[in-house]
Amino acid sequence: MPACAASTCNLDDAELLRYSRHILLDQIGVEGQARIAAARVLVIGAGGLGSPAALYLAAAGVGTLTLMDDDVVDLTNLQRQIAHTTTRIGMYKAESAAHALAALNPATHVVPLVERAGGARLTQLVATHDVVLDCSDNFATRHAINRASVAAKVPLVSGAAVRFDGQLTLFDPRSDGHPCYHCLFGEDGEASDSPCATFGVFAPLTGLIGTAQAAEALKLLAGVGEPLTGRLLLLDALSLRWRELRYRKDPHCPVCATVATG
Repeated sequence: MPACAASTCNLDDAELLRYSRHILLDQIGVEGQARIAAARVLVIGAGGLGSPAALYLAAAGVGTLTLMDDDVVDLTNLQRQIAHTTTRIGMYKAESAAHALAALNPATHVVPLVERAGGARLTQLVATHDVVLDCSDNFATRHAINRASVAAKVPLVSGAAVRFDGQLTLFDPRSDGHPCYHCLFGEDGEASDSPCATFGVFAPLTGLIGTAQAAEALKLLAGVGEPLTGRLLLLDALSLRWRELRYRKDPHCPVCATVATG
């Protein structure tokens, strides 16, 4: 995580006022807020999960926020993808969301990337950020993000939402003992590149999970609280009940075990 050097701890008067409710929290304070301001966060997917996640990260003062998405805004997105508007239908989602974030907090440097996550480019991109949020909607992309996270040893906050079911967890490859996404969800037998289009999704569910992803990322950046590593949170929005499942590193994982031992 970025260190709070003397220069970065000197927030200006406008920043002290804007982020005063964070600074009042003993666990965050000026130093924690300065770490957030110095951070670089990569959000992959600017849709249902990425919209609320990016909005809260920008509002909280993340210094640089990179949005990666190659899709365009569609009318059906507006039921849940709150970073977009009717007037921006047809615009690339990364660029549409960048407009929303700039209006919310012009101090956050937003980098919209109209690209699909994958390959060496993704690994290089992940390596230049402090935290990655997986807000994508398909397993192929999730596994690609995981491989990049493990290779670059950058923490990954993973979220998913479909129908009335949501899930949230954190993978931190900086420690060899921590599991990765592949340890929890293998690649065999998984399919469906557009679950929301196929199965539907409850609009506020994406807000609940995306906001929780932002919270986990901010905790990590500020160095506060207990991280979700090794814990999978499952949300049933119909009953509004959370369940927690614990999971461990797979010693034979073809992604993280190979990196750790090789």
